[in-house]
Amino acid sequence: MVTLEKFSAIVSSCKKSTVGKHLPNALYVHSDALSNLDSILRDYEYQARKLVDNLDRATIVKLGTDRPKISYLYYPDFDRDPHPQLHQSIIVDLTTAQVSVRQYHNSHNPPILHRKETFVSEDYPLYDTFAELTQEEVALGLLDNSRHIGTLQEWTRLLLQQGISLVGHHLACPIDSPLAGQKTILIERHKAALKRTELSRPVRIAVEAGLFNSKTTFFDYGCGYGEDIRQIDNLGYSGSGWDPYYRPNTELGSADIVNLGYIINVIEDIAERRQALIKAWELTQKTLIISAQVLVDDRRRGLVAYGDGIVTNRNTFQKYYEQEELKLYIDQVLEVESIPAGLGIYFVFRHEAEAEYFRASRLYSRLSTPRIQAKVRNFEDYQELLAPLMDFYTKRGRLPVKGELESESAIKAEFRSFQRAFKLVLQATDRQEWDAISEKRRQDLLVYLALGKFSGRPTIRKLAPEIKADVKALFGSYKQACTIADLLLINVGDMNKIANLCQRSEIGKQLNNAIAVHVSALEKLPPLLRLYEGCASRNFYRLENANIVKLYYNKPKITYLVYPEFDTKAHPALKATMEVDLHNLSVTYHDISDETNPLILHQKDALVAPDYPSYKKFVRLTKKEQKSGLLENRDAIRRLHGWLRCLREHEIIIEGHKLSTSD
Repeated sequence: MVTLEKFSAIVSSCKKSTVGKHLPNALYVHSDALSNLDSILRDYEYQARKLVDNLDRATIVKLGTDRPKISYLYYPDFDRDPHPQLHQSIIVDLTTAQVSVRQYHNSHNPPILHRKETFVSEDYPLYDTFAELTQEEVALGLLDNSRHIGTLQEWTRLLLQQGISLVGHHLACPIDSPLAGQKTILIERHKAALKRTELSRPVRIAVEAGLFNSKTTFFDYGCGYGEDIRQIDNLGYSGSGWDPYYRPNTELGSADIVNLGYIINVIEDIAERRQALIKAWELTQKTLIISAQVLVDDRRRGLVAYGDGIVTNRNTFQKYYEQEELKLYIDQVLEVESIPAGLGIYFVFRHEAEAEYFRASRLYSRLSTPRIQAKVRNFEDYQELLAPLMDFYTKRGRLPVKGELESESAIKAEFRSFQRAFKLVLQATDRQEWDAISEKRRQDLLVYLALGKFSGRPTIRKLAPEIKADVKALFGSYKQACTIADLLLINVGDMNKIANLCQRSEIGKQLNNAIAVHVSALEKLPPLLRLYEGCASRNFYRLENANIVKLYYNKPKITYLVYPEFDTKAHPALKATMEVDLHNLSVTYHDISDETNPLILHQKDALVAPDYPSYKKFVRLTKKEQKSGLLENRDAIRRLHGWLRCLREHEIIIEGHKLSTSD
């Protein structure tokens, strides 16, 4: 029990202490410096220590001066991190002898430390290192407003605004900053290069998006070790690259596709960073791939960098962008509308028609050519000749116009026109299936045109020839198509209509205030729901490897979920999520790959469409689990441990997607 008189003496001693950091209501002291305190404070701290079992992890001790309380604060990265994050606080009330514990390690915005040298004694091994960092930050005015830098997100945003990054315990800043020429460190950019044995994420996405063909040339601007060049060559394309450190003697050359992979975030000089972007664009004949690390809000760790291509080494500069900030920077410098291909990845097309073709192609549903249902003699004679025509109609929902089909002359030589040739196709197939394909292509175009309104819908002259022909055949006119798309766009803000469509959907798993759908089934949703999801993916595209999409209808929010073993495991575990708030287009990323008791999936058949390759297997598993009573208590089996407990109680083993008894 601390008396008022004794506490008054303790407060007086705290205020006079030459050890520790003084704040209005407390004295903060590193655990190694406790022995340097006055005896009255050492005794006071000892009383608190006796009430707690284990304080070995405590980094900082907070001696309260407004009330008799001592807090033991755990900063696990105190020495390594220039601004360490608080993980745990143990508070001891010396009036009541009560002990309470607060956890911060899961906080998305934990408190952080500044001026670390003030917590330790001058003989602390890293005292000079800490003090030098503080001097640099003071010189830039970063510590002027202490009220607004006390948490991780506030501090990170300030650094972003100033264009400043931390390299170890030193600042890396633009050459025109007040610190330039004083304490600025030598930036060794080449150390940011990452050794790989496979394509980088941005180039792989470009390949998967179909941007490469047999004649495509590729140039990697800032190629590092050159792994993308080697991998592109292995795929049969012509590749080359330049790097100021690893390949300085390579001649800069123009190419169809140019890659500027994780370069602009490692150039500390603002003017040089801009020039690198402009130079890469000058070399681009068709498509420029731009990537940079972006910051996303991780619920467990605060603002974290997302993206590959950078390794954290001493003396490398790293500027972390926010997704919208990166797009704005690219668009302003190049004066061209960039297209998101992933978090931190953008494509910029030299020709607007190609950009619009790419935008539209990402919304095209995957459809199958109708089966031959009737034996028609003439059709059998011409089936091989007519196959390209059928494939074209399946892809575009219409007949070709002049010059679109390689076999045009051969088909017209036999039938005089595509229309007459297709009449023969209709005799052997189901007309309704072809009509359904045309309707699906109409829906694809409506979603594309509606989303185009956000960034400035192109005039018909700027459309790719294929899309112009699509619009004319499926809508009659571009004006008519845009009018219908605008009506669709008006309805996307009506959450009642969104809710009604979600609740009535035959595809997807019904959840509380949301519907969950496998990415392969998104295209089978009604156009309004596709547009709703598109409002999120148009800005950020979808989280890479995300295979489940959750559409909320009680609030405007889309969540992308990553289940890496969706096809191979009966009940795959959730590894990561990305939430997009459509109110303010904020993104929250959640990496839970280290979760010991993760959320798992049940009833996978409800998430996919009936034409999904494993649909029947998923259905059989769900039916057997329901029959065995495994799915009765949904809350108890949401997570892995509860599910395993349920299997043990029912004496059931699941191997692959099959159930068996454990006896």
